[in-house]
Amino acid sequence: SYPYLLLAIFFFIGWQVLPIYSSLRLSFTDDKFLDNQDANFIGLQNYRDLLGDHLFWQGIERALIFTLIFLPGMIFIPMITAIFIDRIRNDRIATIYRIILLIPAMIPAPLIFILWLWMYNNYIGPINYILVDKLGWFTINTQPQWLTDPKLIFLSIAGMEWWWGLGYHTMFFLAGLATIPKDIPDAARVDGAGEWRMFWGITIWRLLPIILVLTVVRFGSAMAVITEYIIMGGYDRTKSTYTWTVYMYDTAFGGGMQFRGYAAAIGWMGALIMLAVVGFMFYIFRPRD
Repeated sequence: SYPYLLLAIFFFIGWQVLPIYSSLRLSFTDDKFLDNQDANFIGLQNYRDLLGDHLFWQGIERALIFTLIFLPGMIFIPMITAIFIDRIRNDRIATIYRIILLIPAMIPAPLIFILWLWMYNNYIGPINYILVDKLGWFTINTQPQWLTDPKLIFLSIAGMEWWWGLGYHTMFFLAGLATIPKDIPDAARVDGAGEWRMFWGITIWRLLPIILVLTVVRFGSAMAVITEYIIMGGYDRTKSTYTWTVYMYDTAFGGGMQFRGYAAAIGWMGALIMLAVVGFMFYIFRPRD
């Protein structure tokens, strides 16, 4: 059977191993894309410089703040949605709900960004139109600045991500709920347990492996967000969206000499920090039985 794996191994090495090795090797050099001279090996100098780089650590802090806003909604909103759908006894209605929830996940990313840029627009966006013209909670001068207010930008992006990934993540929790034997909640109801008691006593413990997987996966994706930040915040270093990933991209492909060696070191330092946090998560969620 091993010959059948050769093609997969070839693509894995070509598209995964070699780029990882190249970026790691690059991080130990002073490579500048627009410099005619060959890159020099400088050892750990880029990493030593990063330890005192205010922009890098500020970018890590900003990415962590977004992650802390993003993760609870991306875990608990789909979980609660899945519990409600799981309680629906009519299979046809439950299927309709599942299809509706999956619609955003099938929309291409560029259309998602265009849609939400329009929704957050101060002048023609429906969100502020409802808040100002229909509900009267704000005026034209006090309306929320969703994409320019440092206190709202992360919540705005997180809201877009919650809506976009709701159906996809809800399916994970529905699969987990399907593995819970029906006689367990039925027996709990006979004993007088309510929905809230069953959630904390039965459901959430059975869903813990799924919560771990989604937390780890979405932690990595939240810390490494870049496209949304560039589209909605640009390369302005004063904005909250200028995180370590935008700093890495700006260093490698922005103006100036394009210091690719230093940018590679930024990427690896950020990845190592993320791996350390993920390792701590696995320790927290480790099996205890």
